[in-house]
Amino acid sequence: MIEKRDLYIDGRWSAPLVRCDMPVIDPTTELPFAVVTRAGADDADAAVRAARRVFPVWSQTPPALRRDLVVRILEEFDKRQIDLATMISREMGAPIDLAMTRQFRGGRKHIEQFIAAFDDVEFERKLAPDTPQDLILKQPIGVVGLITPWNWTLNQIALKCIAALLAGCTMVLKPSEITPQTAMIWTEILHDAGVPAGVFNLVNGDATTGAALVEHPDVDLISFTGSTRAGIEITKSAAETVKRVVLEMGGKGANLIFADADENAVRDGVEDCFANSGQSCNAPTRMFVARSRYREAVDQARAVAVATKVGASHMSGDHIGPVASKEQFDKVQSLIQSGIDQGARLIAGGLGRPDGFSTGYYVRPTVFADVTPDMDIARREIFGPVLCMVPFDTEDEAIAMANDTRFGLTNYIQTADTDRQIRVARQLRSGMVEINGVARGPAAPFGGMRQSGNGREGGVWGIEEFLEVRSISGWTVV
Repeated sequence: MIEKRDLYIDGRWSAPLVRCDMPVIDPTTELPFAVVTRAGADDADAAVRAARRVFPVWSQTPPALRRDLVVRILEEFDKRQIDLATMISREMGAPIDLAMTRQFRGGRKHIEQFIAAFDDVEFERKLAPDTPQDLILKQPIGVVGLITPWNWTLNQIALKCIAALLAGCTMVLKPSEITPQTAMIWTEILHDAGVPAGVFNLVNGDATTGAALVEHPDVDLISFTGSTRAGIEITKSAAETVKRVVLEMGGKGANLIFADADENAVRDGVEDCFANSGQSCNAPTRMFVARSRYREAVDQARAVAVATKVGASHMSGDHIGPVASKEQFDKVQSLIQSGIDQGARLIAGGLGRPDGFSTGYYVRPTVFADVTPDMDIARREIFGPVLCMVPFDTEDEAIAMANDTRFGLTNYIQTADTDRQIRVARQLRSGMVEINGVARGPAAPFGGMRQSGNGREGGVWGIEEFLEVRSISGWTVV
């Protein structure tokens, strides 16, 4: 049993004021393997006070010094690849090969792209050539509270912490209670890289710990990634202190496969839906297929689902692992049952664990065909390896169905028609659109519209979320 009960406040590990242990569960075995302690409101207050104390100094450090610090963080990060990947695999069930590659490399990629993008941030500029005494400053907003999820742990921690550091903010991180040990290794990395005391603070805990940060009057911004339900509650609570709130929440990505799409479009779409056991907010979980290809597409999707291997997180291979928690497993099972009850055609997978598994939060790779817009599986974010398939007759119909959702994170287009690519992309109401499987650039802004969120992470945009724009007139020209 791993026992790490301390919090990281003001540059050192220290015991919480009141001990309240939280077990960390291995989703492969359903057994606890570690324990941490939940930070109380007084612990969160101590972390905020440490960040507030050092903010006047840290916010005035030259940008070049902040950049050098992040370069050192990257060096320390690389030393801990095995530690980080092993813990991610243990905490949230990512197969070890996935944890070593996409999970670890995702975090690393974000650190790299922030270093590259940092020089493009304009912290100071003149308003216009004909207003030489008007200066525009972009300065760190202050103390920020960072609340991160469990599904892509390193990605989200890096996207928030590194951007805030480069912006000149001080911070308190509250990671998911499902993946606290990964966050503690991250904290060790920052400490070893020489992040000054108080600039970064870590408080483990649950929703009550997060609420203490959201409601704290000395926290100037909350950056949250997680469910839409939680994001709404955070927004309401933050309104009491009129702090800025940056949200990256759920998704219900539409994958529009037109008649002229590549022959591998369906296969790739199913595999992308199932990746990370379906636990990605930008997963293409709704597949809309031109009717002329629909029957073939259903057969292809079934074949991919049947061929998808499921296995333990510690095993090497290209399988998918369990979902991260019992709560998540129960939610996915409930939605699969609703799809059956509401008349969707189950063509692969279904209820219960895959054959050969009696324990572990494993979900059968599942595909529903003939899904209608009123069904729960068409409207709710499932966050498991479950795909919904729908035929369409016209381009306009496909666009209307794709946009018929409260979410708006990522949509996908598969067509060889270049005019259609642009025409459809312009009409899809989502923060991101990917065409023909071409991944977005590493510094592209990540974020959504509507109930998928209201901010952007990554690159220049991610850093600027932590900056306040100031206008100063009468500036003496030197």
